[in-house]
Amino acid sequence: MPAPSDSDFVFGRHEPASHVIIHVSDPHFLADGVRLGGRYDVEENFARTLEAIRAVHPHPSAIVITGDLTDLGEPDAYRRLRLAVEPVAEELGTVIVWVAGNHDDRPALREGLLDLPPTQDPVTGVWDLDGLRLVALDTSVPGWHHGDLDAGQLSWLAEVLSEPAPHGTLLAMHHPPLPSHLPLFDILELRHQDELAEIIRDTDVRGILAGHLHYSSHGTFAGVPVSVSSATCYTMNVARPAADVNGMDAAQAFQIVHVRPDTITHTVVPVTDAPTGDHFSAAWLEKMALLSPDERLEAFSRKR
Repeated sequence: MPAPSDSDFVFGRHEPASHVIIHVSDPHFLADGVRLGGRYDVEENFARTLEAIRAVHPHPSAIVITGDLTDLGEPDAYRRLRLAVEPVAEELGTVIVWVAGNHDDRPALREGLLDLPPTQDPVTGVWDLDGLRLVALDTSVPGWHHGDLDAGQLSWLAEVLSEPAPHGTLLAMHHPPLPSHLPLFDILELRHQDELAEIIRDTDVRGILAGHLHYSSHGTFAGVPVSVSSATCYTMNVARPAADVNGMDAAQAFQIVHVRPDTITHTVVPVTDAPTGDHFSAAWLEKMALLSPDERLEAFSRKR
């Protein structure tokens, strides 16, 4: 039996989401399935992530993976990642948006995931998701780990945004245009942010999806909400003082993005196996759906 969709249990004041996007970041695959740093089983962590993605929504508009698809840009790593993701996307009837990150290799990515000539051209694209425009930018800089957008990409983006889309636009990129509270992370930050801000300000851009930080973060840029999805390989233990933060094999997560006419929400989905209560069961939801709004308020809001 397929999992229920968001619209199956609509009895509140909000319109159902017009689009649902799965936002994943930083798988860091390696050739031959070896462990990252000899420690992190990135393929097993990603397999668990894909299982969670299959559970949270039966037909997302897209699966967006915002960079660092591989750790060293190896052709076999891209092959292994593609073999992992494509069957899930096919099962869910959705598209995959591959975004380049600082650990990726443009020629290998283009050839291994997109079946394009292996050139150093930026990995960019535009998707029309039933009226929601998704634009992938390539903030990688060959030979470096910081991010940037050259004049060619900025000019291209300005042209794309010159006409609004029916449901607006989301940008997907690896390096977030946000500051990090961790020491020295500004060295690896996105450069030429002022130029990007000028292009997206007062356009139909409704949100920016990014990765790179290995922890979830949110902010605004040029008046646009920015949402950073944590990594699937390993995460940064931000429970420590900023100067002591380092990687840990825990708290892997992705985000489920609900696009509504008046807002976009980004929900962090932990990839974990934990005991879960059963109070809000399918039977309970069906019972609530049969009640009037006033009856639901009485049944669910009143303190007993």
